[in-house]
Amino acid sequence: MPRARQTLVDLTLTPYYHVVGRCVRRAFLCGVDAYNQRDYGHRKAWVVDLLARLAAGFAIDVAAYAVMSNHYHLVVRVNPQSAAQWSEKEVARRWQLFFGQHVLVTRYLQGQCGTAAERAAAQKMLQVWRERLCSLSWFMRVFNEKLARQANAEDGCTGRFWEGRFRSQALLDEVGLLACMAYVDLNPVRAGMAPTPEASEFTSIEQRVKALLQAEKSAPTPAKTEGEPSSPPPRLMPFMPEGLAKAKPSAKQLPYQLQDYLELLDWAARIERRGKRGLVSADTPAILERLALEPERFRAQLQSQFSFRGAVVGRRETARAAARQSGRKFYRGVLFGSALPEPPRASA
Repeated sequence: MPRARQTLVDLTLTPYYHVVGRCVRRAFLCGVDAYNQRDYGHRKAWVVDLLARLAAGFAIDVAAYAVMSNHYHLVVRVNPQSAAQWSEKEVARRWQLFFGQHVLVTRYLQGQCGTAAERAAAQKMLQVWRERLCSLSWFMRVFNEKLARQANAEDGCTGRFWEGRFRSQALLDEVGLLACMAYVDLNPVRAGMAPTPEASEFTSIEQRVKALLQAEKSAPTPAKTEGEPSSPPPRLMPFMPEGLAKAKPSAKQLPYQLQDYLELLDWAARIERRGKRGLVSADTPAILERLALEPERFRAQLQSQFSFRGAVVGRRETARAAARQSGRKFYRGVLFGSALPEPPRASA
């Protein structure tokens, strides 16, 4: 039975979520449609452009993304603490990026409201906007609706573009976040659309590798290819700085180092390309050892097309604690066992 969105997105459990949206009937409406032989691949750039705009307006941080031919994946962090620090003018400015401005709020910000009732009504409206600008449901509402309207206008049709609102999974801890980010960044490799993670177009890992190459003056700057987003890509959450493996990351950082993450993706992608499901690489990434994750189990989850189902992703003990906190008996999802204590959570 479907669950209410408010029970799926609970910021008291975790601010991190994995979000998936699929085209209606899983048609390839963002790729090459085999039915009518039309190429809709240019719409992938629409997705990345809109994601960048929304991430700049909402209090939602993007950790990873992948745009496929008939669906997309996002890993995001909901950041209500950031929204709470905005001034009223900043709230109004951000809201106006996506919605029309209200005349009462405009008059209030210009000091033209003559009665206490008008000022109270404007303040209440701004508070509602502030809450919506840090809501995952409102973020996805704007994201899906704008893409659907743009695609329908291009096709000269009406009706659904997405098969539903969106599916979400709570990423309960560092293990769940790491597993889901790797799962998302390896999607094109697993689908046979790219030979390596860094060659995967319209993904966060491609964006991160390009940024690394551009930062190295000795390395050539990758050429812009046809169909790339026209605007700057979305701002991605940074990884921990090098040399701080034992330090606690800030709330604005991902709790890993970029080099460790790249090694993990390379390890998983090499096994995937060989097509030997029983192979266990001798070069196990150090990050798996630090997080006490069994390599074969972790690799199998990343390879499976159907593994990331359920409401949560994380360690079993974290899922049990979250279920008790939510008054549930258990959570279904992708759960990893651990023989070692869980690493410290990110500081606020």
